[in-house]
Amino acid sequence: MAIAALDTTSTLPEAKKGEAKDQRVVATSHDLYALHTSSPGSPLFQPYGTHIFQKLQAFLRAQYHNHGFQEVLTPIIYKKALWETSGHWDNYKDAMFAVTGRGAQGGHDPGREIGEDEEYGLKPMNCPGHCLLFKSQKRSYKDLPIRYADFSPLHRNERSGSLSGLTRLRRFHQDDGHIFCRPSQIKQEISRTLDFVQMVYQTFRMGDYKLRLGTRPEHFIGTVHDWDQAEDRLKMALQGSGHQFYINHGDGAFYGPKIDIILTDADGKDHQTATIQLDFQLPKRFELEYDAGETGKGQLESDSSDTCSQTETPVLIHRAILGSLERFLALLIESNSGRWPFWINPRQLIILTVGNNAEVRQRAEEMARQLASPDARAGAQTLRASNFIVDCDNSNESIAKKIIIARKKGYSFYAVVGERNLGQSPEKQTLDVSIGSHPNQHDLRQVLENFLQLGGPASSSPEGTTSTSLTLQQCQQLMKELELEYM
Repeated sequence: MAIAALDTTSTLPEAKKGEAKDQRVVATSHDLYALHTSSPGSPLFQPYGTHIFQKLQAFLRAQYHNHGFQEVLTPIIYKKALWETSGHWDNYKDAMFAVTGRGAQGGHDPGREIGEDEEYGLKPMNCPGHCLLFKSQKRSYKDLPIRYADFSPLHRNERSGSLSGLTRLRRFHQDDGHIFCRPSQIKQEISRTLDFVQMVYQTFRMGDYKLRLGTRPEHFIGTVHDWDQAEDRLKMALQGSGHQFYINHGDGAFYGPKIDIILTDADGKDHQTATIQLDFQLPKRFELEYDAGETGKGQLESDSSDTCSQTETPVLIHRAILGSLERFLALLIESNSGRWPFWINPRQLIILTVGNNAEVRQRAEEMARQLASPDARAGAQTLRASNFIVDCDNSNESIAKKIIIARKKGYSFYAVVGERNLGQSPEKQTLDVSIGSHPNQHDLRQVLENFLQLGGPASSSPEGTTSTSLTLQQCQQLMKELELEYM
């Protein structure tokens, strides 16, 4: 079976020139998400978009153990009193959604449960909830640093005119993390976080990014001394990192200075993704403390004074590696133009049948099921079982048209199955596999060639499409190899 070689320069031939990298055009073409006026700025993710979104989360979760983070779950709604304690109600209220309790009319009716009449706010940030978690137990300096991670949805009441695709939303998810540490640990924790950012952005091949230091804004909480001290700590960490950075005066959060990671989209517009913020204020407002022992473990490296205090207040580092997952996804969509790396692609493999042979169609569907779950067994599946997205096109269209459709949809590769592929036993049955829609075809072809050193040879067309004949078991193993390609 000769496999047609097609042009691989675009998977979006229907888009106008200049639109191929617009995340809204790509998202529509690839059925990633929908927006509706019923909930402005709150995307409804289609199954394909959900797959990519969950892959982003899974990737980060896989890194958390090595970086010392523990994932937590926290509420999305808190009483107004909590937001007053954190300072959000006074400094961030315009960007929050206020919610009233059931039957709230002001005052308290003895017939109602206490709290029903109170005002609440949907959380725009996770930090107050993580402060409550820290405070829920007695802490020692030996426990620090404590690192929490949280994927809870956040809500911010953005102006309707500023909403745009996935880059500016009212409901979004952040790979939020908070590090409670001693002052002497600040430099190391900031450095570790910058290394985490670099590793992740290299993995996603996002190109160069800029580092921006935001300093004390006009409206802030805390003392100028605390702010000067916090800004100095961030500057020292940036200077020690070897990365170039620039200062954006007055751009800090109301509770502390921050380092923002800036990526540029296809239109040349800058987007803030990752962030690292140093906060001396919230731990004080929530009266957080840890047992410092008798040696004053909390002193800064530059401090020469001793302390007799048995308890001290921790420092809080806010950090997000991808930032808004939706915004990062928008930038990924544009950088890949819908041609995803295999491990994250919601359309990984499609089996295309040749002719109208009923046995071929039945066997192709069986192959698709086996390839989708190569580790499947009867009953409950193991947590580590491999699962892939494998579709089957059994339509009456010609094989040439099926290939065109598969490539337009952005499948990483496709496999053709006809009568000649059906052996006398399942072990002898083969698929004619062709690779041509992958964004990093050189790397993918290298994986295939390395894999095939133990099998049959691969052939390459002048247009760059690599094709070969594989058994079902070989194809399963190839997909497992490709799943680790990003590493």
